[in-house]
Amino acid sequence: MPELGADALEISAAVEDYAKAIYLAGAEGTCPVSTTRLAERLDVRPASVSGMVKKLVALGLADHQPYRGVQLTNRGRLVALEVIRHHRLLELYLVESLGMSWDEVHAEAEILEHFLSPQLESLIDAKLGSPTLDPHGDPIPTAKLKVAVEPTRSLYDCDAGERVTLARVSDSDPEMLRYLSGIGIAPGAKLKLVDRQPFDGPLYVRVGKETHALGAVLARAMRVTT
Repeated sequence: MPELGADALEISAAVEDYAKAIYLAGAEGTCPVSTTRLAERLDVRPASVSGMVKKLVALGLADHQPYRGVQLTNRGRLVALEVIRHHRLLELYLVESLGMSWDEVHAEAEILEHFLSPQLESLIDAKLGSPTLDPHGDPIPTAKLKVAVEPTRSLYDCDAGERVTLARVSDSDPEMLRYLSGIGIAPGAKLKLVDRQPFDGPLYVRVGKETHALGAVLARAMRVTT
């Protein structure tokens, strides 16, 4: 694991949560994120976000420019990627070794990700065969905190008649994941967009011999490749 320095002792679970949220909300750390968007993502008051952003800046983990948003420094990206690695390894371990379903593991990993020691992280990684993807299709950063993100697009942005493969789906809504499991859709599934209705109407997607209606919110959470 790359060295984060002596100040790592000051990096609390809350700081890790903010670094991770900035990274994920800002297109894998490439774009600034507004404090309003962070507040919505973390479900906290904007005043709380302002205070934590100041702390991240003081720790050298982020830069903040008024009216432009907050963005992680290189060191902040390492913090975010380390906790993301923990989270996604834990999700996969809970599914493959403990038999939990993919809709149950996000909440558990949110708690455990802050307490995973380097030794246990290495053991889990070895047990799983150094995996590259979590149960939802998200890439797992390597032990050196490198991450390869495959270009994808939202299923909602596809046109009728297109054939695509589901690459990954957001793990933030268990109900959404349970619904997809119930109709046999998981990362790797081959989908054909049969039809789509206007004005945020449903998309009709064929999986095997079955056709299912998917709402706009769900379709936007599904990332696909062609």
